[in-house]
Amino acid sequence: MRRVSTMITAFATAAIVLTVTAEAQQIPINEWEVPWEGTRPRDPYLAPNGMVWFVGQAGHYAAYLNPNNGTFERFDLEDGTGPHTLVVDNDGIVWYAGNRARHIGRLDPSTGNIRKYMMPDDAARDPHTIAFDKDGDMWFTVQQGNYVGFLDKETGEVQLVEAPAVTGGRSTSSRPYGIKMDSNDHPWIALFNTNSIATIDPATMELTAFELPEGARPRRLVLTSDDIVWYADYSRGYTGRLDPSTGEVREWANPSGDQSRPYAMAVDKDDRVWFVETGVQPNTFVGFDPETQEFFSVTEIGSGAGAVRHMYYDEATNVVWFGTDANTVGRATLPPARRNVS
Repeated sequence: MRRVSTMITAFATAAIVLTVTAEAQQIPINEWEVPWEGTRPRDPYLAPNGMVWFVGQAGHYAAYLNPNNGTFERFDLEDGTGPHTLVVDNDGIVWYAGNRARHIGRLDPSTGNIRKYMMPDDAARDPHTIAFDKDGDMWFTVQQGNYVGFLDKETGEVQLVEAPAVTGGRSTSSRPYGIKMDSNDHPWIALFNTNSIATIDPATMELTAFELPEGARPRRLVLTSDDIVWYADYSRGYTGRLDPSTGEVREWANPSGDQSRPYAMAVDKDDRVWFVETGVQPNTFVGFDPETQEFFSVTEIGSGAGAVRHMYYDEATNVVWFGTDANTVGRATLPPARRNVS
């Protein structure tokens, strides 16, 4: 196991920008009720065969929805697994985070066989969110354990990078949370217990942190095609933009303001940013256009949602898939772009 934890802080200048919400359009949202009650279906991912996989965090399973006929199929995991995120590779193999059982799991749907890749350090107890790199290997966060991890699928080796934070003169957990890859195959990580976003150089495994405005708590993030980082400030109710080349930060107050609790995020093929406000009931599905700097779409989620924690965007169909604490799997059909994006 290799651990490197060099933190280089790049201080950002915050330019707080508030916008007046344009007349917001609504979009079609469909939901399917999951047949296993109270299991917290979450973090869907579209497989190559069109099935929508998700985990039941409270039910210890992985399952898929067939959106063509509304049927579900479930694969039970060991009790106590507490699965978090899952991703599906090009071969249809399902990889999930064993959030309560210290492993990344590999599920072969054709056989039901599961292989576990255990964390090399007991402190890395809660693998959280997973992202593929271009080689199909996986970067992942370990929230309470305070690591960012890398899993090489061929060798099974797991490397861990510590993500320390300093508050009031003492070290504490930065709680690495959301994670996405940029065009250079570098992971970007929301450090939820801090006002920082980090990235890691895969060649050196060195971690660099970028500071956000005081009081910000980034929970999820996405990257547009120009490698600009967009984040959801869960604490203060802002949508934020971090330019990694300069460290500059700009922010826009969300439609529901400081009560919005923005959580799940996605970005579409036209570089529009989508997120869910979970601080209001029902949750609202919001679209933000970086070019016009307007929140152009606000739609209530029919089930109420409770909370939407993670989302998956499918470019081929221009839809976003999500799971809800109201025990549903949802599909938001996005509108076509109102402009041409080169």
